[in-house]
Amino acid sequence: MSGFGLLGQLMQGLRCLPGVGPKTAQRMAFHLLQRDRPGAMNLAETLIEAVQRIGHCKHCRTLTEDELCSICSDSTRDQSVLCIVESPADVMVIDQATVFRGVFFVLHGHLSPLDGIGPEELGMQQLQGLLESGELNELILATNATVEGEATALFISEMAQSPGVRVTRIAHGVPLGGELEYVDSGTLLHAFSGRKEF
Repeated sequence: MSGFGLLGQLMQGLRCLPGVGPKTAQRMAFHLLQRDRPGAMNLAETLIEAVQRIGHCKHCRTLTEDELCSICSDSTRDQSVLCIVESPADVMVIDQATVFRGVFFVLHGHLSPLDGIGPEELGMQQLQGLLESGELNELILATNATVEGEATALFISEMAQSPGVRVTRIAHGVPLGGELEYVDSGTLLHAFSGRKEF
């Protein structure tokens, strides 16, 4: 694509998105340049602003443009119930699809020693501080139902034993091997309603 100058660079840049291969990137590039230049400008400006301004919430580690995200700063939420998820996308899915009114903690992944992802990379030290604060009554493990997600859930449940926090796991209405981001809201609601001791 290097022989196509800026057009080639645009197509190559679009391929950084998940699920976008060469043909899809080509279609997107031509659509933006031929049919929706205002939309392309808006996308470019929004993307630049988002990359510059969006960081992590200091409490739960989700994506936000403020020091605390809207969930952590909401005084009506139950701060004593903490839901552990693997990604900011999971926060959005759970918050939109369920009646959960607690707060979250985002791991940004799962334990994977082969990939060099250990407890430090997942913020386990910060999570340990929350567990030892004495403010938590329940810890809900909502990691993905994959081998790595289950191992991560087990690791966290063992961390929570010494502070004496009640640990539950969302029910497996979520398909084994599935990821929360792709689960329909009815299944997710059922999984949350049927959570059990871990």
